[in-house]
Amino acid sequence: MKKITYSVLDLSMITRDGNAATAIKRTVDLAQKAEELGYKRVWLAEHHNMEFIASSATSVLIGHVAGQTKRIRVGSGGIMLPNHAPLAIAEQFGTLETLYPGRIDLGLGRAPGTDQQTAMALRRGDLNTAYQFPTDVTALQKYFSKENKTASVRAFPGEGLNIPLWILGSSTDSAYLAAEMGLPYAFASHFAPKQFKIALQIYRNNFQPSQYLDKPYVLACVNGIAADTNEEAELLSMSLYQLFSGILTNARKPLSPPIPNLLDSWPQELLDAVHGMTACTFIGDKDTLIEQFSRFIREYEVDELMITGNIFDNTKRLRSYEILSEVFNAIKIF
Repeated sequence: MKKITYSVLDLSMITRDGNAATAIKRTVDLAQKAEELGYKRVWLAEHHNMEFIASSATSVLIGHVAGQTKRIRVGSGGIMLPNHAPLAIAEQFGTLETLYPGRIDLGLGRAPGTDQQTAMALRRGDLNTAYQFPTDVTALQKYFSKENKTASVRAFPGEGLNIPLWILGSSTDSAYLAAEMGLPYAFASHFAPKQFKIALQIYRNNFQPSQYLDKPYVLACVNGIAADTNEEAELLSMSLYQLFSGILTNARKPLSPPIPNLLDSWPQELLDAVHGMTACTFIGDKDTLIEQFSRFIREYEVDELMITGNIFDNTKRLRSYEILSEVFNAIKIF
């Protein structure tokens, strides 16, 4: 028996009473707390043209967080590779790994992390880069390899460094690629749970051992809201539900204080849509969450859980992650 590995995903959400600077400070606070509590890694996500998310310059923010911590792994969940030249990412993450050896992860996604018009601006008018994703991942592997020393184009720093690559996904496409390349697979079940089960089946059934992994490795990202009582956890979760409502209705807002009985005022159509997106959301006190997560881990046999917890009050957010660490330390898996 062993304990489940647990980690953090943070988007540097801007709160209603804050700005980008305070959002980044909250991210640093969380990373430092997560390190203290034994979380394995903290990942930051690339988004663009989103007024209330401060993680657009993801590589820069990873460096800042790594510089404010000592041991915890810091990485991308993820870098949206079609937005970038693989050589530039190899140089950026080579620099990060040189500064913080043995602590950097590179999670790679195919989606733009934004709307189509902004993707056009990022990709300088070429949206076909999304179709080059498998080739670009291979190019990254080449830039990081020692064997690239005879090539005419090389990544300095980066070449010869051991920077773990992950394939990220929110649908089944990435499952095939992660399996084919023998890479660890991280699924965004915190907002796209519908294809989670089938994606895991595809990944495991098609996995090809590689120099990186001899067997499949699955990380599931989920929403987690913990408090000392179930009632408080439910109240805190209303900030999360406001975020998802804003996504679905195209009325995005900063992370806002929880509203009691918020869901009672929603039309059934919106309620169903939000519940569909948040099916992998865990809310409650320690005992409730031990039961919920134990059932989830048994059903999906995940190797690692990554928690994103959008709670307005920073003190209560840090307390939530503290309770969650107690939950994961209490769960034993075979």
